[in-house]
Amino acid sequence: MKAMMLTGISQMEMKDIPEPKVIKSNDVKIKMSVLGICGSDIHYYTSGQIGSQKVKYPFAVGHEGAGVVVETGPKVTRVKPGDVIAVDPAMPCWKCDQCRVGRHHTCRNLRFLGCPGQAEGCLMEYIVMPEESCYPLAGKLTADHGSISEPLAIGVYAVRKSGDIKGLNIGIFGFGPIGMSVMLAAKAQKAANIYVTDKIDPRLAIASKEKAAGTFNTLKENISEKIKQQENLGLDIVFECCGQQEAFDQAIEVLKPGGKLVVVGIPEFNRWSMAVDDTRRKEISLQFIRRQVGCVEDSLEMMKSGIINVDNMITHRFPFDRTKEAFDLVAGYHDGVMKAMIYF
Repeated sequence: MKAMMLTGISQMEMKDIPEPKVIKSNDVKIKMSVLGICGSDIHYYTSGQIGSQKVKYPFAVGHEGAGVVVETGPKVTRVKPGDVIAVDPAMPCWKCDQCRVGRHHTCRNLRFLGCPGQAEGCLMEYIVMPEESCYPLAGKLTADHGSISEPLAIGVYAVRKSGDIKGLNIGIFGFGPIGMSVMLAAKAQKAANIYVTDKIDPRLAIASKEKAAGTFNTLKENISEKIKQQENLGLDIVFECCGQQEAFDQAIEVLKPGGKLVVVGIPEFNRWSMAVDDTRRKEISLQFIRRQVGCVEDSLEMMKSGIINVDNMITHRFPFDRTKEAFDLVAGYHDGVMKAMIYF
């Protein structure tokens, strides 16, 4: 089968590799239909690592996937051949202390698609996943929805971890696919005014379409001044979704006393810093987000019911053999890209 593999920094090649086989009783073999390019895929593409996780070449990334079931192990009951499914990239052990208390996203033995040292990604024609990672798509849900359910689940989880958000004024700093997922989830939970920042005007235009109360380009405007002009008491919650120290600092500035900073973005550096005076005097709460837990099914249901509409998220589509072109587009933030998708 064909697989698109990273072969060096900002390099990838199409390679022929053996087709995976159903071995375990709960295995599900999937013919890939679509893959969404994630920011973490781009980190591995452009720098070869995220923190301590370093790529050993050649390696296939990709974890936002959906496809068609072609074969199952004898004990699989959730899906059957012919089903179109969303793929949850996480493969926890279900046995460690974290899994036993419902924190399988921080499983001690977690294997995650496209994560170096854990599992090859799904930038290939076929993959095999455990039954627990497979979610049938019903009703009006398409393979696109299945792929989007992965980043959307992170947004849903981040909003849930922030507490009861109904009626609160919030900020979303960094409006890529994760920032947009947070916004869609916050709207579904009846947040009041939502203020969005980014460095790319076409992304801010999408935020305006989604009824943001205010959108601000961090390269052109003083974010703190602009937000305080509209919310003079400050914001209740800010979601940092771009992994940038500048956004972290701006969040501290605009949060009201007792406010909460929810860090969702993945930085390329190793340490955050914070202003002691502001964080202490305001008694700011700090919440870090690690992927998601238990939100894939809910995300699919919210899209199916129409509570969440992701039509504005997908901006670019590429065939499998043009994957490198798609990665270069996303890595360079070209052409107002929000979410680029690969079709097999």
